[in-house]
Amino acid sequence: MSVNKKGGLQKSPPFCLGNFDTVNKPPLIRKIEDAITPAVESMGFELVRVLMTGAGKPTLQIMAERPWNAETKKGGTITIDECGKLSQAISAVLDVENVMEDKPYFLEVGSPGIDRPLTRLKDFDRFAGQDAKLEIEPAIGGRKRFRGTLKGTKGKSVIIAAEDGEAEIPFAAIEKAKLTVMDELLKPKQRSKQIKAN
Repeated sequence: MSVNKKGGLQKSPPFCLGNFDTVNKPPLIRKIEDAITPAVESMGFELVRVLMTGAGKPTLQIMAERPWNAETKKGGTITIDECGKLSQAISAVLDVENVMEDKPYFLEVGSPGIDRPLTRLKDFDRFAGQDAKLEIEPAIGGRKRFRGTLKGTKGKSVIIAAEDGEAEIPFAAIEKAKLTVMDELLKPKQRSKQIKAN
């Protein structure tokens, strides 16, 4: 859901990753998180990611979900109606605290999808056993990209079983990470198209 701060629905800009949950997070992103987290949690949700994209009149993307309960295996995605209510609450907080300093912006509030970004250390434990892509900085052994099966965490590091072996990656070094469920689902369709083309 994308809402023009002046009112009215707007077409969403191209989606991108960024602002990973590390010490390198931009000051404005941290300021926004600090301001809206109490409101998000008071509604029974959990902040997953805050991302700013675009220039001029940027889009502020807020991603939230229901806290995951490892025992009951319940939580996660929130509904469109809940996103709408959350958007109103977040917008009110940002206005009252003037976090954006009166600069125009679009607000987009959503919930993680099937190829969700992994932004918190606990995400790597929750989705252990699933395939993911990671981009890191600085490189480890001359390598900046990893793809494989998540094996959970060890202290402040993420363990991933890649094709060439298991790697232990410091969480603070991860710039982008996401599940690759959607990539796998698209493979049969891509093969089908190739067969028809031949």
